[in-house]
Amino acid sequence: MPGLHKHVTINQGRQLPLFAVYPPPKLVVAPGIKERGAVYTRRETVEFILDLSGYTDDKPLHNFRLLEPSIGNGDFLLVAVERLLSAYAKNRLEGSCMCDDLAQAIRAVEVDHASIEKVRAKLLKLLIHSDVSLQDAGELVSAWIIEGDFLLVELPHLFTFTVGNPPYVRQELIPDELMAAYRERFETIYDRADLYVPFIERSLKLLEPGGTLGFICADRWMKNRYGGPLRALVAKSFHLKCYVDMVDTAAFQSEVSAYPAITIITREKPGSTRLAHRPSIDRATLKQLAAALKNTTVVVDSGVTEVVKVVHGSEPWILHSFDQLALVRRLEKRFPALEETGCKVGIGVATGADKAFIGSYEELDVEPDRKLPLVTTKDIKNGKVDWQGMGVINPFNDNGSLVNLSDYPKLAEYLERRRDVISKRNCAQNNPKNWYKTIDRINPEIARKHKLLIPDIKGKAHIVYEDGRLYPHHNLYYITSVDWDLTALQAVLQSGIAKLFVSIYSTQMRGGYLRFQAQYLRRIRVPRWSDVSERLRNALIEAAKADDIEACNRATFELFELSQPERSAIGGNGK
Repeated sequence: MPGLHKHVTINQGRQLPLFAVYPPPKLVVAPGIKERGAVYTRRETVEFILDLSGYTDDKPLHNFRLLEPSIGNGDFLLVAVERLLSAYAKNRLEGSCMCDDLAQAIRAVEVDHASIEKVRAKLLKLLIHSDVSLQDAGELVSAWIIEGDFLLVELPHLFTFTVGNPPYVRQELIPDELMAAYRERFETIYDRADLYVPFIERSLKLLEPGGTLGFICADRWMKNRYGGPLRALVAKSFHLKCYVDMVDTAAFQSEVSAYPAITIITREKPGSTRLAHRPSIDRATLKQLAAALKNTTVVVDSGVTEVVKVVHGSEPWILHSFDQLALVRRLEKRFPALEETGCKVGIGVATGADKAFIGSYEELDVEPDRKLPLVTTKDIKNGKVDWQGMGVINPFNDNGSLVNLSDYPKLAEYLERRRDVISKRNCAQNNPKNWYKTIDRINPEIARKHKLLIPDIKGKAHIVYEDGRLYPHHNLYYITSVDWDLTALQAVLQSGIAKLFVSIYSTQMRGGYLRFQAQYLRRIRVPRWSDVSERLRNALIEAAKADDIEACNRATFELFELSQPERSAIGGNGK
């Protein structure tokens, strides 16, 4: 509880004062559902995950140990207890003590006190309804439920099963001291990893040999850069046994924007992976699918596919569109990556306070060399640059240092009038002396370069040529080149090639949108410009200038020497 501290020993014996019950991500107010990253799971989905994990009442479940690391509303815990009681009734020995037999069977952790109280009441009601005495019910609930932060709390032993729906919380919502403690404990917190990543790490490491993890959560870590260390951990010591894509299914009690997936990972020797995609969320269908996924052999037309070598070090997991994957792998073997051909991928400026740093270019009342014309996604929505007249304040010298405000009185006055807004940013509070810097350094040379502009989130590649007048905003990625003709490169990227690579490596957003981020754009393969014939150079340039997508495809397919099946694969096989 706020104000109640204890010292938690973490790596290297260092002592950090942490809250005994620490409600991430806020200290001052009790966290709500959204702040704690809680999304509740439908009962049909819970039963499906328990079936896939092997936590079924035809086994002596009281001899096993189950962990639920984030109780939430009790969705997993209550169904697991129902199965435990059913299995125990079939296996109970005469004269045995229920509390002694079941006390170690479950551990369920939750940081939010209000959620715990609600689940305790539900659990007591369930136990008493199942003819458990009030005293035994109270003792079991006390033994099973642990109030605390799963990433910090001590647990008594390893587990046979870990199941649940871990919280989805961005790092920036977690207090710095708590985040530092997490980083010292967990090797998989890398880059901008969300909270569910260390949840998965600890849950895996708490499995006993042969133990099983069954989680439903966002699938971003399976492909994103921040998921690399967690993927490497799985590759080294675990077996990705099943993957079920839950995109566009009613798996939860409310809609979610990120795409969810169910993963069954066991602590055993790596092997092949069973895959299924987007099942109907009804009990009969999921029962049948669980049986098919667990069957000794894959049955034709069961909706199950078996693949090998999904997991390979920290590499992204490719779990769909295998005809497209085969094409990508061939192109990766034959052609260099985009940035190996003289191209460079970058991202536009993030200011941290756009209302202060961005405005009408003409009305930004600063010295002329302290502002740059800015291009945003609105300026290129029609496929051409139609500048709306916005500009961005530039507080940096050309060498990357901050300007001295005494040298720029108009800039100083402009920034001072907006100091309250600018100073509230984290980067300003961490470095008060440089309170007026933007999050990203602004380099005017970027504005002067010819470039291709690419919006972050799109359903297809949206590649716009800009002739060296505007500075990109942070929702835009850009490509410059010292070798490739950018108009010709625009044609290549407007074809299905860019979307092919991005769709293989990017996670999808709701509505089928892709993230055209730098980490995915850099994976695109192209020939070196010196290896492109004069005829194809001209064909690509003419296709881009005419904004003729079919012509872009024809020239690009010839450039990559795609066979007819490979040309068809650009559209995917839907699997």
